[in-house]
Amino acid sequence: MKTTYQVAIATLGLAAVLAITNAATAQSALPKPMARHYKVTELGTLGGTYSQPFYVTSTGEASGEASLAGGNWHATLWQGRTKMDLGTLGGLNSAAFGSPNAMGQVVGMSETAESDPNGEDFCGFFASGAPWSGTTCLGFLWQNDSMIPLSTLGGYNAAASAINKQGEEAGEAETATQDSTCPPYDPSLGQYQILQDKPVVWENGGIEELPTYGGDPDGFAIAINDHGQVAGASGTCSTFNVVNGLYLSPVHALLWDHGKVTNLGSLGGAFGNQAHNMNNRGEVVGVSDLTGDAVFHGFVWTRDSGMKDIPPLHGDTYSVALAINDGGEIGGVSIDATFTTLRAFVVLDGIPTDLNTLIPSDSGLQLQTACSINSRGEITGLAVEKSTGQYRGYLATPVADANSHR
Repeated sequence: MKTTYQVAIATLGLAAVLAITNAATAQSALPKPMARHYKVTELGTLGGTYSQPFYVTSTGEASGEASLAGGNWHATLWQGRTKMDLGTLGGLNSAAFGSPNAMGQVVGMSETAESDPNGEDFCGFFASGAPWSGTTCLGFLWQNDSMIPLSTLGGYNAAASAINKQGEEAGEAETATQDSTCPPYDPSLGQYQILQDKPVVWENGGIEELPTYGGDPDGFAIAINDHGQVAGASGTCSTFNVVNGLYLSPVHALLWDHGKVTNLGSLGGAFGNQAHNMNNRGEVVGVSDLTGDAVFHGFVWTRDSGMKDIPPLHGDTYSVALAINDGGEIGGVSIDATFTTLRAFVVLDGIPTDLNTLIPSDSGLQLQTACSINSRGEITGLAVEKSTGQYRGYLATPVADANSHR
């Protein structure tokens, strides 16, 4: 399970799952961010050719993954230009997703040294381009310079996606039950999953399974705020889904509030509905199919207003909302009709705006996703180096002078 799908989007393997709606109506409900221009810092690798941050803290510390010279991917923390390799649980690859909280805790997923009896690629590292391991993958809690494995629901694999200030972790875990909705095991077709996969929360070493919706056998939790609210989705097992980086076909975008599950609805489609992030006000962003399930758009959901469309940039067809901070600033990715051009966006004056138009014109990076926004308006995500075509993480920092980005 690649919990967020920036890597999958970057490899341009998207499958269309999601008819343009009334953009003006949707835009009128969107929030206004504080900054309009940014300076950009490239976040380096661990000696390889790839890096990808997933979250940025209020102090500008980013967490994600980066490649080593040998090709393996390791969970990484960036503090300015300083990089910290968090290692693995004994396997080849790992990734950090939850930003470090005030206690210095980080969560993520890591392959282990134990062979997977079912031959699964549960965390999706191989499907996303990392070396094949054939081992199990577990969620981890990193604290005091040590990576601690998290429990499953009786299966062999799990992955942690987020952590809040109380140390509650959200993610997913396998049960011991074979999943009847999974396609037949066939690595040549990207189908590795065999067991049911459930949304979970870990706390103080214990694990709690969260309910799915409408009888869905599978699901995942991807975000948790400081009030213990959790966002994610449920659906059925599938081949590796390059849209979300999961072996899951999402049907219902969900919010869990202390055990009670709420279906966030859709933008008209029956499938492809999933949450990707949330803030401490309980506002949720994600992606949803439009009517007809041929096009997908980003959304922002609030309890008062329900789900509102975040359309793509002018000329594009698809969009995904990936980030929202406590001020309501939203970021994501806009994709053209052929899935060959990806552009990071932020919402300005109610309109999604290409982040590449708000950075120095001589930048060597083309910003592809905006996957996290902190309380200072700093943005992190995936970019491509114009000179080499290699993928790099970036940190975009707001600047006060509107002309200083030129």
